[in-house]
Amino acid sequence: MTHGQLATKRRITQGRGFTLWLTGLSGAGKSTLATAVADELRRGGVRVETLDGDEVRQNLSKGLGFSREDRDTNIRRIGYVAKLLTRNGVVVISAAISPYRAVRNDVRREIGAFVEVHVKASLEECVRRDTKGLYARALAGEIAQFTGVSDPYEEPLAPELVIDTEREDVATSATRVIDRLLELDYLRGGPDA
Repeated sequence: MTHGQLATKRRITQGRGFTLWLTGLSGAGKSTLATAVADELRRGGVRVETLDGDEVRQNLSKGLGFSREDRDTNIRRIGYVAKLLTRNGVVVISAAISPYRAVRNDVRREIGAFVEVHVKASLEECVRRDTKGLYARALAGEIAQFTGVSDPYEEPLAPELVIDTEREDVATSATRVIDRLLELDYLRGGPDA
């Protein structure tokens, strides 16, 4: 099964606007999963906007550093945009490390229609996947405040779903996300037309 093919064939339609918040370490697979879920939803005619943490940092949060305060500001900005889109009936997929639990919970309260997915992979696997060499530099002490190395990552305590990207492929993970969204009544599904 390829990246663009999910395990089940069905017609997916949108119930209402909501935010799907993918959180996890750098390299855990958040952006890859966000793309797979967004592609499947768009095929069903669902209006989707993806807010990728790296892209938001380059545009909306340019100039912010990596202190806790700056990271929280970045996440609050992503949350604000997500809230505006959500209340206008758009499905928002946020793929951002968002390392601190308190600000994720604040964003959840602000948005309301919020589904948190912990995209999980071990630090060793994230290091192995790192094509930019950021983990190697962080482990060597060249990058300060690097999440998972010299700065904490606070795992969600009660996410709606945990995806372990070391144990399952992208298509299976995306299917599990969509299944959970159907269970929570954020999406509606039926047999493929």
